[in-house]
Amino acid sequence: MFDWLRALTFRLGKFIVHVPFYVAGPAMILIGALDSSLLSLPEINDYLVVARCYTHPHTAFFFPLFASTGSVLGCLLLYTILQRGGLAVLHRRFKLEHVQRVERAYARFGIFALAIPALLPPPMPFKIFVATAGALQFPRRKFLLTILIARSLRYYTEGILAIYYGERVLRFLRDNGLIIVTIVGGLCLLALAIYLVTNKGRAAVKAAKE
Repeated sequence: MFDWLRALTFRLGKFIVHVPFYVAGPAMILIGALDSSLLSLPEINDYLVVARCYTHPHTAFFFPLFASTGSVLGCLLLYTILQRGGLAVLHRRFKLEHVQRVERAYARFGIFALAIPALLPPPMPFKIFVATAGALQFPRRKFLLTILIARSLRYYTEGILAIYYGERVLRFLRDNGLIIVTIVGGLCLLALAIYLVTNKGRAAVKAAKE
């Protein structure tokens, strides 16, 4: 993490931890929205959620929702910009080979291509998946629901673990990111396979009846 980003994270952490709930909540929404749209502040949302929940354990039941809401709003802004700008803006913002890789992921895995990056912490790239979803006209309602569920699961998991392990949660996520990606990816592929098999089975039964 860059020195300036480390200093910013530390200052924001002290702010989020010590201010009243009615200030920390809206501030978390704003920070989450900025991080998911116009700015790039790796791990800052995770750190703030962990810091607040570790210091005030009772907030673990609702504070992660503020981070999730901010992330959804920021993603919606980026999605809308790319939805209007289309592929031309997408190709100017990201390298062509990276965009093509993400497009292939959407074509192959559908909703899971967005859910997995939203669920996992850095260094897993995320904004390119959001931007590509907008450029490809991914259904808005499905997009928002996927981001909300994945981010909520991520932040609530961190918040609850923070009560017992503190900042060690973030170190664990950084050190074991590849393992987590592999496990989550495998589970998602298994879920996709079950879904496809179930749908094919239903289609076969329906065809037999006709």
